[in-house]
Amino acid sequence: MSQKNIFKSFIGEIPKNLFSGFVVSLIALPLGLGLALASGAPPISGIIAAVVGGTVVAILGGSNVTITGPGNGLVVVILAAITTLGTGADGVIDMSQGFLYTLAAIVISGIIMIILGFLRLGSLGDFFPSSAIQGMLAAIGIGIFAKQIHVMFGNLEAKGSIIELLVQIPEGVLNFVNTDNTSVFYAGLVGVFSLLIMIFYSKIRNRYFQLIPAPMWIVVLSVGMYSYFDLFSTTPYPIEKNLLIELSDDILSKFAFPDFGKIYELSFINAVISITLIASIESLLSIKAVDKLDPLKRRSNVNKDIKALGLATVISGFLGGLNVVTVIARSSVNVNNKGSNRSANFFHAGFLVLFILLFASELKKIPLPALAAILVYTGYKLASPENLKKVLQVGSEQLIIFLMTLLVTISTSLITGILVGIIITFVLHVIINKNILLFVKNILKPNVLMFTEDGKYYVSVKNFSSFLNFTKLKSKLNQIPETEEAIVDFSLCDFVDHSVMENMSNYTEAFARKGGDFEVIGLDDSKSGSEHPFALRKILPKQMIPKKGVLTKRQKNIQKISEEMHYSYDAFSAIEMEELPQFGYFKTRKIDKVSNVLSNDDCTIFDVQFSEGEMIAKQVIKATMLHIHTQKEVPNFTLDKEGIFEYLYHFAGFKDINLEKHPDFSKRFYLLGKNEAKIRTFFTDELILFLESNKQYHIEASKVGLLIFSNERLASVKEIKALAYFGASLRKIIEKC
Repeated sequence: MSQKNIFKSFIGEIPKNLFSGFVVSLIALPLGLGLALASGAPPISGIIAAVVGGTVVAILGGSNVTITGPGNGLVVVILAAITTLGTGADGVIDMSQGFLYTLAAIVISGIIMIILGFLRLGSLGDFFPSSAIQGMLAAIGIGIFAKQIHVMFGNLEAKGSIIELLVQIPEGVLNFVNTDNTSVFYAGLVGVFSLLIMIFYSKIRNRYFQLIPAPMWIVVLSVGMYSYFDLFSTTPYPIEKNLLIELSDDILSKFAFPDFGKIYELSFINAVISITLIASIESLLSIKAVDKLDPLKRRSNVNKDIKALGLATVISGFLGGLNVVTVIARSSVNVNNKGSNRSANFFHAGFLVLFILLFASELKKIPLPALAAILVYTGYKLASPENLKKVLQVGSEQLIIFLMTLLVTISTSLITGILVGIIITFVLHVIINKNILLFVKNILKPNVLMFTEDGKYYVSVKNFSSFLNFTKLKSKLNQIPETEEAIVDFSLCDFVDHSVMENMSNYTEAFARKGGDFEVIGLDDSKSGSEHPFALRKILPKQMIPKKGVLTKRQKNIQKISEEMHYSYDAFSAIEMEELPQFGYFKTRKIDKVSNVLSNDDCTIFDVQFSEGEMIAKQVIKATMLHIHTQKEVPNFTLDKEGIFEYLYHFAGFKDINLEKHPDFSKRFYLLGKNEAKIRTFFTDELILFLESNKQYHIEASKVGLLIFSNERLASVKEIKALAYFGASLRKIIEKC
């Protein structure tokens, strides 16, 4: 599309992006206020982050439909930073001063993110195991829930660690029920009612009701309640001022400025690392998730986005705002409301400015428990028991990683938690494989080979593939256009972890959306931790057979085409194919295993594992082959593509049989056999025309039939289907000869 057309399209889409930006702002307003309060920061700091993020990232970002602003994941981190940095030598906590120190940490965090973007380190998120990230997010959710549920019941004084706050919940509920403080009771009722709105909002099927998001309904009803008591009731508003949002009357003149006085202290450095880590991870995960939601299936420029988020964070920090991150919930709302380009993010920022300028006095009427209820629901969603169930379905080892990361994060810090998650993942991988040398020896070795073959991209992975080295594989896969056909072969891989399997599924979906084809092969002889498609895979010894009934995606597709083509299929049986050693190809090769056998009366298609060479020169190869059973006697011959190696055979005394009537055929194919007269008779015009018109295969004929394959590798499902049709057609021609 030309630049002129792109600009025209952009302008034409402004109305729907304007509307989408407005809807997103209705969610961003209460969430921005609530996340700031939950972080121990002034309410306006959350709005500043959303406004600055929406403006800067909309102009300089590399994504299309993402919405930026304060993130859920940073609540616990910012609160910890403010509390730690605000603690004086006498042990007294000054939250206001702590916030100024934290703003300085936010600014430096933004600078680091800019540097990461310029260094093209947007792939750093791949070094974190999937289950460890989920455990960390669950811990963040529990932290938000533990603090905000007390605020939801009108208790602003609850203090302590996450565990202590969780233990205090029953007592907090009883105190609320039995309280004689009218202000706290009414505030708590508002909080409980707000939580019910969040829970049951999605179950209400009225389209007019759904026009306003649940968080905005809470704002509207809270302000409406205040207005009722102010205008119509004879009794005063029952909720005291200390339980309402506190906003300055002159917002624009009261920006906080960062204090860099503790820049060299260990607590400050720790805060910077924690903020940068969580902000980066949350953004990278959200960008990846939002790309899946994009109706136009565009891929974000992650490094460009990280730079823009970093710059926005720096500006936000200097203006008294929180970190700017990409947020999945608001981004999904944007997509659902037909947001199509970055202008929606810009418009959402603009509407927030209007809300603050025009309705600041109304916002001060919102009870803190109402905002806390929104965050209680958010925290619960992050730490939902359903997430635990999903992790367990992948494998019991993933549950261990998840729980260890969660527990350590809750009891210590986010940095410690994620580090423990990484270490636990590595240790479990070593235990599962019973081989630490597999990882130590091969971690720095190149393990990915990519080339094109017959118009397809072929990627071979060897040794192991896990979160430790996934970036090597990712860098190759990202070079492949999603409109093309790609085959990823793990047959030389001893171990593939959960994070890689999950990413392979993401690539499969991405290619399917663009009309391409992405297929994973080479996992059929591996053991999986569960039946889940994302479960880790460990190669089995050749004498072992995988668990019956647990089929890989490739095996399921092979089974499907076997039914379509009326073949019988056996995935697991250790089948002995006595005819194979009688082919010259296997005279010097030792057959280890035959599997994935499709057969009928005429043909057999199979995967075969064999080895050639001995000792240090030994090489294990897996390939897909076809055996045709012929009733007619066929002369012994070998037919292959004419190449440099076949040309050199001339000098070794091997003679290529040239068919004078078919010079093009003789140039393209290398034909070898002892009984030249019979071979010339066998290669009829019809057979030669068929071979010239189809893909070139290696064909060997002997007294037990024909052996046919393309390359010394496993075939994709499409290639198996093509091989089957080729074999059936070839057999018909041979029987007519």
